[in-house]
Amino acid sequence: MIRSAFNFDLKIDRDIALMTIAVTILMTADYYYDFTGIIALDRFILYLLVPMALIVFVERNSPREYGFRLGDWRAGLVLTATVILLSIPILWLVTANDASMQAYYQPRYNAAMPLITFLDLIGWEFMFRGWLVFGYGRVMGANALWVQAVPFALGHLGKPGIETFSTMFGGFLFGVVAWRTRSFLYPFLIHWFISSFTIWVAAGTF
Repeated sequence: MIRSAFNFDLKIDRDIALMTIAVTILMTADYYYDFTGIIALDRFILYLLVPMALIVFVERNSPREYGFRLGDWRAGLVLTATVILLSIPILWLVTANDASMQAYYQPRYNAAMPLITFLDLIGWEFMFRGWLVFGYGRVMGANALWVQAVPFALGHLGKPGIETFSTMFGGFLFGVVAWRTRSFLYPFLIHWFISSFTIWVAAGTF
């Protein structure tokens, strides 16, 4: 009886465990530590280069299997353009009329902002809409789209509440685009636009 109590019979997928542990550690390190003095560069390293290294040297796999490719570019362009066009009036109305959005994003406006948001978000999107979507998806199927949206939403804590509450659904939508196109590139382009446009509106340039 004592021996059977310690027979847990756990069948844990190694790659699922690796991704879950790594993403948790990387997001925690991002929150607590400043490695280079440039947040966007830290995130480029933590969320793009480190996952790439783990994929290649630990999982012994190709980044292409995790959405690092053009994928279905025709569908990607259509979906990217559609989401961007639909998001423009929503982003403008929310940002232009919410003091917390303006206070948070206005200081982020400068000439280098597009490059900064590029570095900040390309790794962020690869980790969630590439590594997690396709890594979890191998075991969970499309349910991975909701699972990856949870840490994505929690990563927005500290930002304006109106934005953070929306990110569970936004993260799911980004995941759907990645799943359909088999690429993280198109969610990245959408996210890059949304972030940049929000900053422009907060700064009063629109």
